[in-house]
Amino acid sequence: MKVYTAVIIQLIIWSGYTFIEWLSKYDQLVFKALMFFVFLYLAVIIGHYIIKSTRKTFVATMVSLSVYGSFHVIMTLAI
Repeated sequence: MKVYTAVIIQLIIWSGYTFIEWLSKYDQLVFKALMFFVFLYLAVIIGHYIIKSTRKTFVATMVSLSVYGSFHVIMTLAI
């Protein structure tokens, strides 16, 4: 249940990243990449705080990032 909770919270974090990315649509790619790594770090830290296992945190973060990425690609192609 901890992994599920961490993935859900990380998906909320990725939704926040999408919103901030939308607000900064005129920023340079370097700053968007830096912002991505800040959100990735935040997702890992919060996931590790909930799960308390490095390996499970890594897996949960990759799962949430994969779900976010696939959803983002599907929504981009649908428009």
